[in-house]
Amino acid sequence: MESELIWMRPEKSGVGRPAGRSRAEITEAAVRVADRDGLAGVSMRHVAAELGTGAGSLYRYVETRDDLLDLMADHVYAEYDLPSPSGDWLSDLVDMGLQAREIYRRHPWLAELVLTRPVVGPNGVDVTEHFLAVLADHSAPDGDKLVALAMLNAIVAAAARSEASPVDALRSARYVAHVAAQGKHPHLAALSGKPEIGDPLPEALKRILSGLLG
Repeated sequence: MESELIWMRPEKSGVGRPAGRSRAEITEAAVRVADRDGLAGVSMRHVAAELGTGAGSLYRYVETRDDLLDLMADHVYAEYDLPSPSGDWLSDLVDMGLQAREIYRRHPWLAELVLTRPVVGPNGVDVTEHFLAVLADHSAPDGDKLVALAMLNAIVAAAARSEASPVDALRSARYVAHVAAQGKHPHLAALSGKPEIGDPLPEALKRILSGLLG
Protein backbone atom coordinates (compact mmCIF):
# COMPACT_ATOMS: atom_id res chain seq x y z
CA MET A 1 0.00 0.00 0.00
CA GLU A 2 1.36 3.41 -0.92
CA SER A 3 2.05 5.76 1.97
CA GLU A 4 -0.08 8.84 2.47
CA LEU A 5 1.22 12.22 1.33
CA ILE A 6 3.42 13.81 3.93
CA TRP A 7 0.74 16.29 5.05
CA MET A 8 -1.39 13.33 6.18
CA ARG A 9 1.37 12.25 8.58
CA PRO A 10 2.07 14.07 11.85
CA GLU A 11 5.28 16.05 11.97
CA LYS A 12 7.83 14.23 14.11
CA SER A 13 10.46 15.74 16.34
CA GLY A 14 13.85 14.54 17.49
CA VAL A 15 13.72 11.62 19.90
CA GLY A 16 14.64 12.43 23.47
CA ARG A 17 15.10 16.16 23.00
CA PRO A 18 13.16 19.19 21.69
CA ALA A 19 12.86 19.45 17.96
CA GLY A 20 15.76 21.36 16.45
CA ARG A 21 14.26 21.63 12.98
CA SER A 22 10.88 21.76 11.31
CA ARG A 23 9.48 20.65 7.99
CA ALA A 24 9.10 24.28 6.98
CA GLU A 25 12.74 25.10 7.73
CA ILE A 26 13.97 22.01 5.87
CA THR A 27 11.68 22.78 2.92
CA GLU A 28 12.95 26.36 2.65
CA ALA A 29 16.53 25.09 2.63
CA ALA A 30 15.69 22.55 -0.07
CA VAL A 31 14.12 25.27 -2.22
CA ARG A 32 17.28 27.34 -1.89
CA VAL A 33 19.37 24.36 -2.99
CA ALA A 34 17.08 23.67 -5.96
CA ASP A 35 17.05 27.32 -7.03
CA ARG A 36 20.84 27.30 -6.99
CA ASP A 37 21.70 23.77 -8.18
CA GLY A 38 18.55 22.37 -9.80
CA LEU A 39 16.65 19.25 -8.77
CA ALA A 40 19.73 17.10 -9.27
CA GLY A 41 21.35 18.98 -6.40
CA VAL A 42 18.53 18.22 -3.96
CA SER A 43 19.55 15.41 -1.63
CA MET A 44 19.29 14.93 2.09
CA ARG A 45 23.05 15.46 2.34
CA HIS A 46 23.03 18.72 0.37
CA VAL A 47 19.99 20.09 2.19
CA ALA A 48 21.55 19.17 5.53
CA ALA A 49 24.73 20.99 4.50
CA GLU A 50 22.63 24.05 3.65
CA LEU A 51 21.31 23.91 7.21
CA GLY A 52 24.72 23.19 8.73
CA THR A 53 23.76 19.78 10.11
CA GLY A 54 24.07 16.09 9.29
CA ALA A 55 21.81 14.28 6.83
CA GLY A 56 20.69 11.77 9.45
CA SER A 57 19.04 14.50 11.49
CA LEU A 58 16.66 15.37 8.65
CA TYR A 59 15.07 11.93 8.58
CA ARG A 60 13.35 12.74 11.87
CA TYR A 61 11.22 15.23 9.95
CA VAL A 62 11.23 14.10 6.29
CA GLU A 63 11.33 10.38 5.57
CA THR A 64 12.32 10.35 1.89
CA ARG A 65 13.55 12.60 -0.91
CA ASP A 66 10.13 12.21 -2.56
CA ASP A 67 8.54 13.72 0.54
CA LEU A 68 11.00 16.59 0.27
CA LEU A 69 10.11 17.19 -3.40
CA ASP A 70 6.39 17.26 -2.54
CA LEU A 71 7.02 19.78 0.24
CA MET A 72 9.10 21.96 -2.08
CA ALA A 73 6.53 22.04 -4.87
CA ASP A 74 3.72 22.96 -2.51
CA HIS A 75 5.86 25.51 -0.65
CA VAL A 76 6.32 27.75 -3.69
CA TYR A 77 2.58 27.64 -4.45
CA ALA A 78 2.25 30.03 -1.53
CA GLU A 79 3.72 32.69 -3.85
CA TYR A 80 0.41 33.08 -5.71
CA ASP A 81 -1.59 36.23 -5.06
CA LEU A 82 -5.21 35.08 -4.81
CA PRO A 83 -7.52 38.11 -4.76
CA SER A 84 -11.29 37.87 -4.68
CA PRO A 85 -12.78 36.92 -8.07
CA SER A 86 -13.36 39.96 -10.26
CA GLY A 87 -16.39 38.58 -12.08
CA ASP A 88 -14.41 38.16 -15.31
CA TRP A 89 -13.54 34.48 -15.03
CA LEU A 90 -11.38 34.32 -18.15
CA SER A 91 -9.26 37.30 -17.15
CA ASP A 92 -8.82 35.90 -13.62
CA LEU A 93 -7.70 32.50 -14.91
CA VAL A 94 -5.27 34.01 -17.40
CA ASP A 95 -3.84 36.03 -14.51
CA MET A 96 -3.36 32.79 -12.59
CA GLY A 97 -1.50 31.34 -15.56
CA LEU A 98 0.77 34.36 -15.84
CA GLN A 99 1.46 34.27 -12.11
CA ALA A 100 2.37 30.61 -12.48
CA ARG A 101 4.86 31.44 -15.21
CA GLU A 102 6.57 33.97 -12.94
CA ILE A 103 6.79 31.35 -10.18
CA TYR A 104 8.37 28.92 -12.66
CA ARG A 105 10.84 31.60 -13.67
CA ARG A 106 11.86 32.11 -10.06
CA HIS A 107 12.06 28.35 -9.52
CA PRO A 108 13.06 26.70 -12.83
CA TRP A 109 13.00 23.22 -11.26
CA LEU A 110 9.27 23.44 -10.49
CA ALA A 111 8.02 22.77 -14.03
CA GLU A 112 9.60 19.31 -14.03
CA LEU A 113 7.84 18.38 -10.80
CA VAL A 114 4.47 19.67 -11.99
CA LEU A 115 4.74 17.69 -15.22
CA THR A 116 6.16 14.47 -13.80
CA ARG A 117 4.85 14.11 -10.23
CA PRO A 118 1.92 16.46 -9.61
CA VAL A 119 0.70 16.53 -6.03
CA VAL A 120 -1.65 18.78 -4.10
CA GLY A 121 -0.64 19.97 -0.64
CA PRO A 122 -2.06 22.73 1.60
CA ASN A 123 -1.02 25.64 -0.65
CA GLY A 124 -2.09 23.73 -3.74
CA VAL A 125 -5.51 23.25 -2.16
CA ASP A 126 -5.75 27.03 -1.67
CA VAL A 127 -4.89 27.61 -5.34
CA THR A 128 -7.45 25.01 -6.43
CA GLU A 129 -10.09 26.59 -4.20
CA HIS A 130 -9.38 29.98 -5.77
CA PHE A 131 -9.66 28.54 -9.28
CA LEU A 132 -13.04 27.00 -8.44
CA ALA A 133 -14.20 30.21 -6.74
CA VAL A 134 -13.46 32.12 -9.93
CA LEU A 135 -15.68 29.61 -11.78
CA ALA A 136 -18.35 29.35 -9.09
CA ASP A 137 -21.04 30.91 -11.30
CA HIS A 138 -19.87 29.24 -14.50
CA SER A 139 -22.23 26.65 -15.96
CA ALA A 140 -19.52 24.17 -16.94
CA PRO A 141 -19.69 20.77 -15.19
CA ASP A 142 -17.31 20.25 -12.27
CA GLY A 143 -15.33 17.71 -14.26
CA ASP A 144 -14.70 20.23 -17.04
CA LYS A 145 -13.50 22.78 -14.50
CA LEU A 146 -10.98 20.33 -13.08
CA VAL A 147 -9.80 19.43 -16.58
CA ALA A 148 -9.32 23.15 -17.28
CA LEU A 149 -7.25 23.51 -14.11
CA ALA A 150 -5.07 20.56 -15.07
CA MET A 151 -4.61 21.91 -18.59
CA LEU A 152 -3.74 25.39 -17.31
CA ASN A 153 -1.07 23.92 -15.05
CA ALA A 154 0.34 21.67 -17.75
CA ILE A 155 0.42 24.29 -20.49
CA VAL A 156 2.13 26.95 -18.39
CA ALA A 157 4.60 24.42 -16.97
CA ALA A 158 5.45 23.20 -20.47
CA ALA A 159 5.82 26.77 -21.74
CA ALA A 160 8.09 27.65 -18.82
CA ARG A 161 10.19 24.55 -19.38
CA SER A 162 10.57 25.41 -23.05
CA GLU A 163 11.41 29.01 -22.18
CA ALA A 164 14.16 27.76 -19.89
CA SER A 165 15.79 25.91 -22.84
CA PRO A 166 16.03 28.59 -25.56
CA VAL A 167 19.11 27.01 -27.14
CA ASP A 168 17.30 23.74 -27.82
CA ALA A 169 14.29 25.59 -29.22
CA LEU A 170 16.52 27.63 -31.53
CA ARG A 171 18.33 24.54 -32.80
CA SER A 172 15.01 22.84 -33.52
CA ALA A 173 13.71 25.92 -35.32
CA ARG A 174 16.80 26.00 -37.54
CA TYR A 175 16.35 22.32 -38.42
CA VAL A 176 12.67 22.80 -39.29
CA ALA A 177 13.61 25.76 -41.52
CA HIS A 178 16.28 23.60 -43.20
CA VAL A 179 13.80 20.78 -43.89
CA ALA A 180 11.11 23.18 -45.14
CA ALA A 181 13.56 24.74 -47.58
CA GLN A 182 14.08 21.35 -49.26
CA GLY A 183 10.57 21.51 -50.70
CA LYS A 184 9.35 18.09 -49.55
CA HIS A 185 6.97 19.46 -46.90
CA PRO A 186 4.90 22.17 -48.63
CA HIS A 187 2.46 22.67 -45.77
CA LEU A 188 5.31 23.17 -43.35
CA ALA A 189 7.02 25.55 -45.76
CA ALA A 190 3.79 27.54 -46.14
CA LEU A 191 3.71 28.44 -42.47
CA SER A 192 4.72 31.99 -41.70
CA GLY A 193 8.20 32.15 -40.28
CA LYS A 194 7.74 35.63 -38.90
CA PRO A 195 7.88 35.74 -35.10
CA GLU A 196 4.83 37.18 -33.39
CA ILE A 197 5.34 40.44 -31.56
CA GLY A 198 4.49 40.47 -27.88
CA ASP A 199 3.78 37.78 -25.34
CA PRO A 200 1.85 34.87 -26.92
CA LEU A 201 0.93 33.13 -23.65
CA PRO A 202 -2.06 35.28 -22.57
CA GLU A 203 -3.84 34.83 -25.91
CA ALA A 204 -3.01 31.12 -25.98
CA LEU A 205 -4.49 30.67 -22.51
CA LYS A 206 -7.62 32.61 -23.47
CA ARG A 207 -8.22 30.40 -26.49
CA ILE A 208 -7.59 27.15 -24.62
CA LEU A 209 -9.68 28.05 -21.56
CA SER A 210 -12.50 29.42 -23.71
CA GLY A 211 -12.48 26.23 -25.73
CA LEU A 212 -12.59 24.06 -22.62
CA LEU A 213 -15.14 26.05 -20.64
CA GLY A 214 -17.07 27.96 -23.31
